[in-house]
Amino acid sequence: MNESSGFVSELEIISSILIRCFAIGVAFVTFWFVFFLLSRDAGYLIHNNLFQISRHEYDLLNYYGMAFVKCCNLLFFLVPYIAIRMVLRRRNV
Repeated sequence: MNESSGFVSELEIISSILIRCFAIGVAFVTFWFVFFLLSRDAGYLIHNNLFQISRHEYDLLNYYGMAFVKCCNLLFFLVPYIAIRMVLRRRNV
């Protein structure tokens, strides 16, 4: 195996890791959203007892948190995956 094929194989491994991390991140945000919808009152009561926050603040924290995780998931996993796949496609041409 020469140096070029080793580099390509490493990029393929990294891209497969990145897409799996992206899928796990999407599953996490989906679980968070479903949990937030189904047990909104229970989650609020727990957090209100711990932190004395209002319902509006609780909703904002959840929505902003989900948005932050989605953006980080896209930025750190999907964008590098697409960039690596573009490099690999260009090397194969």
